[in-house]
Amino acid sequence: MENRAPAPADGTSRLRVAERAENFPVALRVLPARRRAVLRAIYDVVRTVDDVGDEGDLGPVERLAALDALDEDLDRVFAGGDPHDPVIGALAPHVGLLPAVPFHDLVAANRADQTVTRYASRDELIGYCRLSAVPVGRLVLAAFEVAPTGAMLARSDDVCVALQLLEHLQDVAEDRARGRIYLPADALDAAGVAETDLDAPSASPALRLLVLAESAAARDLLAGGAGLVGRVDGAARLAVAGYVAGGAAAADAVDRTGGDVLGRTARTRRRDVVTHLARLGLRPRRTGGSRP
Repeated sequence: MENRAPAPADGTSRLRVAERAENFPVALRVLPARRRAVLRAIYDVVRTVDDVGDEGDLGPVERLAALDALDEDLDRVFAGGDPHDPVIGALAPHVGLLPAVPFHDLVAANRADQTVTRYASRDELIGYCRLSAVPVGRLVLAAFEVAPTGAMLARSDDVCVALQLLEHLQDVAEDRARGRIYLPADALDAAGVAETDLDAPSASPALRLLVLAESAAARDLLAGGAGLVGRVDGAARLAVAGYVAGGAAAADAVDRTGGDVLGRTARTRRRDVVTHLARLGLRPRRTGGSRP
């Protein structure tokens, strides 16, 4: 979950405010400038697509139309044309580096959000995460010109799914207010938690236990994917470690609530991100061994 702050009216400024509120460092200052530029271009598209799917007062029909427009703009920019949205246009210098499919998958995930508000099982939820989160990891690897093996992609996917699951846990109350539930229905049933329990000012003991169990499962998934850190090097290693450390810090935040994500805010702490970076053998500073 982001620590949301009031967004300035200017689009670029709004995106930079959103970036600073993220759980993980989007573009560490120690990264080479050209890598920061492509990471920010990716982030801005991801954030814009998500905002169209979630924010503001538009209804589902209007949101779907706006998402269609973004999808068409993606087609334009990757075909060498001129997109209407300047955020999509900012991808133009990077289209030779980045694949188009992950961006379209992100739009598809936000389309799903307009019509799908419940997930029957963990497998169904992870299927959604493969559209809403997995593409980001693949874009990050492309941004660093990493040629991943199948095993590396699987680890990247695990990290991204874990990050999305943890964000859902942080945002249970916010998502419920939007009419969405990202806790699997079979897990809710097994725990004896009714949907209406999510409307309470604080979580019931059963819901707290479920949230902590889901956090532990996401942490395990994250730990399995963390092996990717050792498979990349230079600036890519630092960036990937930032995502892993951000996920671990998000799990810490959920656990600090004791599972009461309705009555308490599961806010990720920057110092926890740094602590987890250190545990991964990395710190957010320039080293002589980094390469662009």
